[in-house]
Amino acid sequence: MSVLLNRDVLTSKIAEALKAGKPRRFRQSVELIVVLRELDLSKPENRINLLVELPHPPKANKIAAFAHGVFEVNAKNAGVDAIITRDQVEALSGNKRAIRKLAKQYDFFIAPPDLMPLLGRVVGPIFGPRGKMPEVVPPNVDVKSVVERLRRSVRVRIRNEPVIKVRVGAEGQDQKEILANILTVLEEINRKFSLKQYLKEIYVKKTMGPPIKIRAAEVLSR
Repeated sequence: MSVLLNRDVLTSKIAEALKAGKPRRFRQSVELIVVLRELDLSKPENRINLLVELPHPPKANKIAAFAHGVFEVNAKNAGVDAIITRDQVEALSGNKRAIRKLAKQYDFFIAPPDLMPLLGRVVGPIFGPRGKMPEVVPPNVDVKSVVERLRRSVRVRIRNEPVIKVRVGAEGQDQKEILANILTVLEEINRKFSLKQYLKEIYVKKTMGPPIKIRAAEVLSR
């Protein structure tokens, strides 16, 4: 079910967020924060972990593949940023610092099904809470198409509090593109939780900028 959102309000708040705050020496991201209400997080089905493909990604995500054999060849041909072999995974066992560093280096990971038991044991305790567990690519699925989708995707998660934080743009990006990305994310959230029922407020902000608040009543068209 789709939801009608006030694009004029969102456009105005995006512009306000981009102007707010001091100039920085780096290109800041534009972040969307969605606060929900009356959501029972004791129910596992409400702790979501979704991938949403943006129409205008602010940057190409970095993708690493846990791979061996034919899958390694296919991952290389798909243009992944790094290959991590079975031997390298086994060498990570017990090295929490190295696993945390690896989790920070890449936005997404992919792996074939037969490596998942090893990955669950070695990197799972650290990757899992960070939402970095690899996307499983079955043998009959085109690896390149998966990599291309992940390049454009953001992760939408709810864990211990009813708040979703997503990168939806960057300084210098066309504001219409940022708006399209925000609408895409909100539409995907609405598929799971009716925004008319659960939305409390939205914030748009730059990485180091102040959050610009949008009340639910402002953005939800009646």
